[in-house]
Amino acid sequence: YVNVTIDGTVLLDCMFATTVATTAALTIQWEFLSKSAMTAQQVDAVYCSDYSHIFYYQSGQVVIPKSYEGRIQTPAAPGDTKNASITIRNMQPSDSGLYTCEVHNLPDVDGQSQANIIVNVLEKPSAPYCAVHGNVESGHLVTLTCHSEQGNPTPTYNWAKMDQTKTRRPVELCFFSATTTGILEIRNISQFEFGEYQCIATNVVGFATCTIELSPEVADGVIAGAVIGALLGCVLIGLVAWFIAHTVKKHKYNAVKMAEANEMNSPPAQEAYESIPNANTAEHVQDEEEGPQA
Repeated sequence: YVNVTIDGTVLLDCMFATTVATTAALTIQWEFLSKSAMTAQQVDAVYCSDYSHIFYYQSGQVVIPKSYEGRIQTPAAPGDTKNASITIRNMQPSDSGLYTCEVHNLPDVDGQSQANIIVNVLEKPSAPYCAVHGNVESGHLVTLTCHSEQGNPTPTYNWAKMDQTKTRRPVELCFFSATTTGILEIRNISQFEFGEYQCIATNVVGFATCTIELSPEVADGVIAGAVIGALLGCVLIGLVAWFIAHTVKKHKYNAVKMAEANEMNSPPAQEAYESIPNANTAEHVQDEEEGPQA
């Protein structure tokens, strides 16, 4: 086993021995089987198609795939040094897996000709994702989850509750927390458990954290009811306002119509004046009636 960090360089050793004096027909071949193709059931029964060729040497000629150009340092004079080792630079997580070296120097069939090396590219945990599941109300079960998408070896997770000074303190043992899964269960939650929680994802390379606020909240049904009630209230207020405005406008319209009708039905002012006898006219009539009696 060989461990290397991301962007690091790894030396894959492959020394060989031969029983013949010449190495003119020497061939060296390096193959790679990715970690994803390596399973407990498959290691002894992999197919040739699962391997990829990363280096080939024959009689002084070197062939390197484009995906490895600039990354592989080839052995110098392997026929003289009996050294078929290679160096790979800029290692990435996808480079984790099994590397196989095969050496052939015909007509020699008795010398050491193969080496298998498992390479493990170590990677610090990626920033984990924290989430809250359950009804965050007193007396309920609340579950906190934490997970990093990347990290080799697989990260372990620890939860800590932050105090008012933002200082971490381990979560009490009465909580059921599985550090391998990142799950923290808080049963029968109370106001003493509300606050800020931090998850720490750790492996041999490094660590990463995420925080989440655990605070009491109104149930979803209550929130939905409040929203619907507010909307209905707004609609009702709008209808009342429209009804009032419409009624006032209608009353004003009726008042104007009534006033116009009254004006049309009333007699002219002059006719009203002429129909009323005045005092002088009455006296004149009386004098005319009394005149002949004298």
